[in-house]
Amino acid sequence: MKKLVLFDIDGTLISTGGAGLRALERAFHSLFGIKDAFNGIAMAGRTDVQIIKDGLGMHGFPNMDGNVEKMKDMYIQYLREEIKSPLKSLKPGTREILQKLREMNLPVGLLTGNLEDGARIKLGPFGLNEYFIDGAFGSDHEDRDYLLPIAVDKFAARGLPFRFEECVVVGDTPRDVRCAKVHGAKCVAVATGPYSREDLLKTDADIVFDSLADRDTCIDFMVGGF
Repeated sequence: MKKLVLFDIDGTLISTGGAGLRALERAFHSLFGIKDAFNGIAMAGRTDVQIIKDGLGMHGFPNMDGNVEKMKDMYIQYLREEIKSPLKSLKPGTREILQKLREMNLPVGLLTGNLEDGARIKLGPFGLNEYFIDGAFGSDHEDRDYLLPIAVDKFAARGLPFRFEECVVVGDTPRDVRCAKVHGAKCVAVATGPYSREDLLKTDADIVFDSLADRDTCIDFMVGGF
């Protein structure tokens, strides 16, 4: 059976060392003069657009008047600077699992709440962009639950058609799990983000790993475990 493996980014493949939050905070301060604007706003597993709208709403700014677009543009500008921080790191097993999937000639994509430009900026310093020919991003739809159909459509347009049940979403939050399961796709959850293994075992994830470091076991499930 053919498979399409779709990876989340933050907490799953990499840690940016807080670059995303710092870029958002700098963008909000530059545009609206408010520091620490996103303090207390939940971010894990959510799309950038949802987070930006929450920040605007919490401080009394409308989502219209171009505010969302201004924030997106300014965020990307600052993210290019913040990603240079030495605090960023790869999650265990990331490069090894992507390289093995490439050697197996399996198509690999992204399914992430990041804006597409932001996703590519975050992956760039690690040399990971080359592994992902396409994907679905927070700039495609602000609700993560709509991203799997978008990813499938993009791969179909490339001559790589997949049914939802042939897709595997790999992520580190309950929202990653849900966005797969609502469409009948499989989900591999990894406890390398803000949620523990015990937290993820309470979700509908098909399997939970401590990390992607156990490459062969992870891949066995992704491509042949169902």
